Amino acid sequence: MKLAVMMSTLCIATLGVVGCSSKTVSPEEYSGFLKDYSQLKEAKSPSGAEVMRWVDPKVDINKYSSVYIEPTQLYPKPQATVKIPQQTLNGITSYYDQALKREIGKSLPLATGPGPGVIVVRAAITAVSSSTEGLKPYEVIPIALVAAAVTTASGSRDQETTLATEAVFLDGGNNKVVAQVVRKGTGKPLENDSQVMKPSDVKGVIDGWAADMHQSYLKLKAK
Repeated sequence: MKLAVMMSTLCIATLGVVGCSSKTVSPEEYSGFLKDYSQLKEAKSPSGAEVMRWVDPKVDINKYSSVYIEPTQLYPKPQATVKIPQQTLNGITSYYDQALKREIGKSLPLATGPGPGVIVVRAAITAVSSSTEGLKPYEVIPIALVAAAVTTASGSRDQETTLATEAVFLDGGNNKVVAQVVRKGTGKPLENDSQVMKPSDVKGVIDGWAADMHQSYLKLKAK
């Protein structure tokens, strides 16, 4: 009888933790990549995802005639693991660059560097993690602390892949911040805790981020 009560209590507690998990990045999960987080507010991306965002209300988006996509950073610098090797981390940042250029390049010519009339996109991957699906709350673990699977007694359970980004948009002429966004997403589940994460497991997440950035630009331009 006592065992049944203990199991019931554990199930209720687990459901409670999962139910309280947030879809946005909380302040304690901020990486320090952005200079100022104080103006970020909860918002909906064009695709309906929950994000933390700030846009300068005085920005004149029509003054920008081209865009410069800086190489995506891993911030803070992670330590590669067997679960998430350096090849995967490099592949993730490389694909993020490609996706941003593909999506934002639909509306603005790509510049070779910052300058007057150029909007600069500076993005970073700030968390890469995997956890046992159904046993852990939806969370982002700062990449500086861990880039590995959360191991459990049941190694055969699916592993959720989680990715987080922070991006700042700058005026290429004066380096003034005109917009910022912080968000996270879940990629393809891994089959077990021994499967190595690949860039393809999170490509869908990155494609969604890049598409939302482009649609956000179009919405600002239409105002």
